[in-house]
Amino acid sequence: MDISQSKRKPYVRQVKKSWWLRNSFYTGYMLREGTCIFVGAYAVILLCGLLRLSQGHDAFAGWLTALHSPLAILFHLLALVACLFHAKTWFSLAPKAIRVFKGEELMPEKPIIMAQYIGLAVVSVIVLLIAILA
Repeated sequence: MDISQSKRKPYVRQVKKSWWLRNSFYTGYMLREGTCIFVGAYAVILLCGLLRLSQGHDAFAGWLTALHSPLAILFHLLALVACLFHAKTWFSLAPKAIRVFKGEELMPEKPIIMAQYIGLAVVSVIVLLIAILA
């Protein structure tokens, strides 16, 4: 039987657009997921840089000049804050997503989280050294 032929009215719960603001857990979740906008935009900027690099020295120099504008610097700072917030929240969620056992007992969360921060620091230093030495 088609629902349009039914005499009963289906219950449609009214959901406000700000439903996620009433619970701090959902607010944090939505903020973390919102960081993907900055990450995606930054990826597009880097792809544009690759395109300009393939077009020659003058095109790439123009792209680099555009990155020195106050608006571009502000965007990069916002993207950095968004990425750091995303990393912090993701690192704190990782022990809940992947349960690590040490023998029969569940490994505490703190060493797992700290290992991720150490890995982030090591990779950041390596990238910084490559950028300095290049």
